[in-house]
Amino acid sequence: MATKTKKPTNKLYVGIMRNSKREVFRCIGTPTQTTFSKIYNAVIGPFRTRAGAEFMAKYGRNNPHCQTVADAERLAKRR
Repeated sequence: MATKTKKPTNKLYVGIMRNSKREVFRCIGTPTQTTFSKIYNAVIGPFRTRAGAEFMAKYGRNNPHCQTVADAERLAKRR
């Protein structure tokens, strides 16, 4: 019996740039330091929805109510 290999999925992440600007991007698999360190200082995610990722990018900075991916998803759903 052959085993199915799981295909990498295209997931949403929020990248924090050197100038503290945040942007939503998609990545197949998990972003690593070797692949994204020239673009981003840090990466948050993966997010289930684009609304959650955009909420984190826009309102997540210094927000005590939005510290995790789950917080962003929950707050984006309310909005």
